[in-house]
Amino acid sequence: MVLVIDVGNTNIVMGVYAEKNLRAKWRLETDINATPDEFNRLASSLLSANSIGPEKIDKIVISSVVPTVAGNLDFFCSKTIGCAPKWIDAVSAKKLNIQIWYDNLKELGTDRIVNAVAAYNKYKTGLIVIDLGTATTIDAVSEKGVYLGGSISPGLVTSSEALFMQSSMLPRVKIDLPPKKVIGKNTIDSMLSGIIYGYAGLVDGITRRMIKETKMNPLVIATGGLALLIYKVSETIKIVEPDLTLEGLRLFGSL
Repeated sequence: MVLVIDVGNTNIVMGVYAEKNLRAKWRLETDINATPDEFNRLASSLLSANSIGPEKIDKIVISSVVPTVAGNLDFFCSKTIGCAPKWIDAVSAKKLNIQIWYDNLKELGTDRIVNAVAAYNKYKTGLIVIDLGTATTIDAVSEKGVYLGGSISPGLVTSSEALFMQSSMLPRVKIDLPPKKVIGKNTIDSMLSGIIYGYAGLVDGITRRMIKETKMNPLVIATGGLALLIYKVSETIKIVEPDLTLEGLRLFGSL
């Protein structure tokens, strides 16, 4: 089995693959203050609860945009699993025949290239890949599998937190469903309209500009914790792939 770990600024997503099948998946809070022992106990308990013993794990593949948790992950892999993890970077993509047109590979987030690899491996066409998390990345992949670059925006929740913190008269609202109408008749619906429909407008606007710039007719797919929410109101997203990053890590693990 292959253990794949995607470390984001808000969540750590772990998955276990038996060949090409995702057997189990967990989403943890990214806690930069957790000690190695604390993280080890939590991660070990998740594996144990699913009857996945350390001896069943043959390989570990990690993508991370949070360098400060690397020590905890290395400790968990060595102490509990008993093998060193494979850390993914943009250079690794060359082994999967993905060209990267980016000025400085060291600046390219591993999650972005892992998503691009997974999406192109599955669909083999021009793509716009949208990852809706703490930050929102929108990346373009050519029909020949070339990673062309993309955009980075503050995530929906990140942007909303600024509104909640800086506006004393506005309440904190739960962002889980879009309002039925764009024109809100009360403060809560007005806020949800601006947050959700406004963010869909950002996603659709950048996507349309990328389509025009690349002169492609791409398939637009979304992943990340907020993908399904924005998909419901987006005019450009066609498919939601909730496990895209994990699948990309599995592919890197096959190298």
